[in-house]
This record gives sequence, structure tokens and C-alpha cells, in this order.
Amino acid sequence: MKALVFDGTLRFDPNHPDPQPGSGEVLVKVIQAGICATDLEIVKGYMDFCGVPGHEFVGTVVEGSAPLAGRRVVGEINCPCRRCDMCSRSLPNHCRNRTVLGIAGRDGAFAEYLSLPADNLHVLPDRVSDDQAVFIEPLAAAFQVTRQHAFSGNEKVAVLGPGRLGLLVAQVLAPRVGELHLFGRSLSKQDLARQLGLQIQRIDEATPRQVFDVAVDCTGHPEGLAVAQDLVRPRGTVILKSTFAGNIGPNLALTVINEITIIGSRCGPFAPAIEALEEGCVRVEPMISRRFAIQDGVEAFTLAQRPGSIKVLLEMERT
Repeated sequence: MKALVFDGTLRFDPNHPDPQPGSGEVLVKVIQAGICATDLEIVKGYMDFCGVPGHEFVGTVVEGSAPLAGRRVVGEINCPCRRCDMCSRSLPNHCRNRTVLGIAGRDGAFAEYLSLPADNLHVLPDRVSDDQAVFIEPLAAAFQVTRQHAFSGNEKVAVLGPGRLGLLVAQVLAPRVGELHLFGRSLSKQDLARQLGLQIQRIDEATPRQVFDVAVDCTGHPEGLAVAQDLVRPRGTVILKSTFAGNIGPNLALTVINEITIIGSRCGPFAPAIEALEEGCVRVEPMISRRFAIQDGVEAFTLAQRPGSIKVLLEMERT
């Protein structure tokens, strides 16, 4: 099959081996997939991953499950063992032995085919388009914020980083909080933000500091935590959505002095993400920057890394 492969260097492989689904797994023919910030970090060494990257996808089941055969699906990316202590605590996303689609131990979605457990798949309603479906995995991650913090409807909230994830988080939180501020280092994405019903403010104009109840870091940069801590009030909450290659050395003095709660936030629930797209509560189509055929995937990554690029799609049957 055609695939984009990372083995220290990102390259296109026209004859990559097809995946072989295991017990309880299905074979999915990928329609299209989206490049996200995690993928960009993987090619910098994040998670020491080698193989086919990619985890945001929509596809059609072609083998392995009669009830799902021919159905259009998206898939949760964590594949748990169902036996460890985390699984027994109903925390399969934190399974000790999990593989993660396109991130850890399992080839991903930048290929013509992928395999996933049938239990990971969600059948799509007809009203959700292929373009919308590619955003379901990151939109689910945005909804995870609402599961980890009980928003009362009155909070003053800052979202840092008007990029791929930040624009989704801001759309999810806007109707659930009292006051939402979306901060960026520049206003270059202001037109896009306005199409989504949002307004970007420059982070260097965020005064006064230490007034927000919650700050959500979607910057994808190591300095995001420090900026978020500087924005929240004493006993405020910082929610971290950024992942990146390498380590950070945050100054935690402010965390202690202001008794700030820090929450790491990763994958989230697919059901509310699908519903939000079906009902039109979240808009994603304006976020699509460009489309590429899978054989042009290296060029697609180059574009996705450029400032101003939001969501770049890889289409498996495009020529």
C-alpha cells in the first residue's frame, strides 16, 4: 500500500506492507487524514516513534467485522490491553500496555489502510462530512477539558494558541464560560478566528495578569506553561494540551506561591465531538488550509509546519 513512513526521515513508500488486523481488529480503508501538531513533533523525535504516523482520520471498514462492513468510521487512537490496573479502573486511555495509533507501537493513518480494534470505532452519521470527520479526534481532545474541570458558566477563561487545537478548544468553551479570551503571539489568524465566531488578542497585550480563573495552553511550545501560570489568579487552574519533543524545565515557584492547579489533558470523548459537528455547534471547514495526495505527504508536512497553516489534509485516492 501507499504510505508515509518515518524512520528517522519522513518519506513516501509506495509499497509499504498492508496492516494485518489482530483478534478483534478491523481493517479500515483510509479516505483522508489530517496532520496535527503531534505528528509534527513525531518527526522531531517525539515518542521515539518509527513507522506510519497519523491518527486523525476517516475511513471505511473493509474487513474484520460484519456489522461494521462498509460503514464510514472514525477511531479512538488508544488500544488498551483490557487487563492491567488502569484498564480495570476504567482508564483504558492510560493502559500500561497500550499502543497508540501513529504514535506508539502501531502504524497510523497516513496510509491507504490501518487496523484498529472494532471497539475503538465510531460509525458516522450521514450529516457529518469527511472533512468534518477528520477533526473528530482533536475535537474530542478539546471536549476532554470540560470533563476535567467543572465549568460553572461564570469563569473568566484564557485559551493560549489560536492554532489547530486552540481554535477547537475555544469553540467548545465559549458557550460554557462567562468570558473567553483567545490569545496569540500575532493577529495573523484573526480573519479565520472571526469566521469561527472568535476574536484573537495579542498575548503581550494581556493586562492585567493573574486575573483568569482558568488558562488552557494549546501553544505547542515549552514556554506556554509559564505564560499560562502568569495569567491565572491565585488558586486558578492551568490545563495543558501541548505535547512536544524534548523536555521542559518550568519554574514551579509561582505554582506553589499562588497554589495553582495544573491539569494535563490528552484524548477525549468522541460522542460529544460527533454531536457538535452534526448539530453545527462547532465549525471546522474554514480551518482546512490545503489538501495533498498521500504521495506528496513530505511536501504536506513542510507546509503544515509553516506559521499560519492550520489543518493540512492527506487524501489517499487523490492523484
